Amino acid sequence: MIQVYNTLTRQKEPFRTLRPGKVGIYLCGPTVYKPSHIGHMVGPVIFDVIKRFLRYCGYDVTWVVNITDVDDKLIAESQRRGMAMSALAEEMIADYMRNLEALGIDTIDHFPRATENIEGIIRFVQDLIDRGFAYESQGDVYFDVARKADYGKLSRRSLDAMIHEGGEGADRKRSPYDFALWKGAKPGEPSWPSPWGPGRPGWHIECSVMSCNLLGETFDIHGGGLDLIFPHHENEIAQSEARHGKPMVRYWLHNGLMQAADEIGKVGGRATRPAEDDPDAQSAGKISKSKGAAPFRELLQEFPAETIRLFILSSHYRRPIEFSERRLREVETALDAFYRFFERFERITGRSFYVLPAPPRREDGEFSPGEDAFLQEVAGRRKRFLEMMDDDFNTGGAIGELFELLRRLNRFVDEHRLEDPARRSADLLDALTRGATVLRELGAILGLFRKPAAPKKDSLADDGLTPRLLDLFVAIRSEARKAKNFAIADRIRDGLAELGITLEDRPDGTLWRLRND
Repeated sequence: MIQVYNTLTRQKEPFRTLRPGKVGIYLCGPTVYKPSHIGHMVGPVIFDVIKRFLRYCGYDVTWVVNITDVDDKLIAESQRRGMAMSALAEEMIADYMRNLEALGIDTIDHFPRATENIEGIIRFVQDLIDRGFAYESQGDVYFDVARKADYGKLSRRSLDAMIHEGGEGADRKRSPYDFALWKGAKPGEPSWPSPWGPGRPGWHIECSVMSCNLLGETFDIHGGGLDLIFPHHENEIAQSEARHGKPMVRYWLHNGLMQAADEIGKVGGRATRPAEDDPDAQSAGKISKSKGAAPFRELLQEFPAETIRLFILSSHYRRPIEFSERRLREVETALDAFYRFFERFERITGRSFYVLPAPPRREDGEFSPGEDAFLQEVAGRRKRFLEMMDDDFNTGGAIGELFELLRRLNRFVDEHRLEDPARRSADLLDALTRGATVLRELGAILGLFRKPAAPKKDSLADDGLTPRLLDLFVAIRSEARKAKNFAIADRIRDGLAELGITLEDRPDGTLWRLRND
């Protein structure tokens, strides 16, 4: 039974869908006014895995990620750059899509845009006015918070503890806590005709309309960053439930925020690690465009996409993620251990790890290990991996089991000396292949190991002479070992190690490898 932590109830609950076998997921997407950065990729990577796991468990999943292509920031940036808002939006949407593709996020079903839903937004706002939950004021329309008795139930804030919108429209509101559903147009701003005059939608109303259009008045999962609980998701609930008279969402899932390593948890000068459910603490150090976060495309020039993906998934999704180059290098090195095993597996079996048939459904991957101790341990690692995922999609714990499985596979090869062709038997190769297939199955749930890793960018890859020189050193060392001149052999090995080159001695020869520090 899958258990999920529901922000609304502040507890884990059994996952029961609105319609048997079907899941609707809505994730708040980007406001496209500047290039995407690493923080924008956290939610998509996490929910890509959530969808993959739910499909693996037999659910038919529809996943929606919205695009906010009209907003104050977008208007201001388009004016600063001297271009149409729509042109700027298209440029940034293309950037966002390229980044999703690079990370292997290809499970999103719909990308609705705010500007494509203006008519539906106007109808929604008019319904709220007709029901007495909203009012028009000098071309603006506001939601009347006082009319919703349970306002604040998601964030668990009282009105006194809330930060009201204020700003230019404050004098047009009945209460400073009321929020805009429709904003009257200012000179030179993009606008659409409406019953209240030309204008554009408020931020919160866009998501209520788009989620309802594609997933229904009530759907299963609404996701987003922890910083969106208030005011964005709080306001979505208020306006959606005011219009429809029923719960908007069954489960609210909020991911932790990407934190700048030197700012993590600093609130009021105190450097304390932010808790999972403390949006204020996490927001204080989060990476953002306003703090000059580098475009994601630049990060992709430094690190492979699979490294970034594993980095994001390495902790529980509700925890803050500490961003640093050091941590990314650690993850990159850890991934190398998997890549070395894949090479090893192909040397031993003659089969590419990447063509092993990963079972697409949970029941398809079940197997009986019999009395084989190795396969019993493989089955046990698979079971614990799935238990981690069942427990609120704990990818951090699941990845730990993935590494344990990798260690067991390598130990199996070493115990039976399978690098030596003379030691291989059909039964041993079958057992190794069974274990590697489980590794591929579990990796696929996380969206990992879908295709061979690209060669690393390093000076050796661009220099035809250096690899040949290294091959020569390896050959000289081999001859020295045969002649029992171990001092020379060790000197070559140690000297290469100082230069960042490691040697792997195997029964069929020695390989050199560039160490990734």
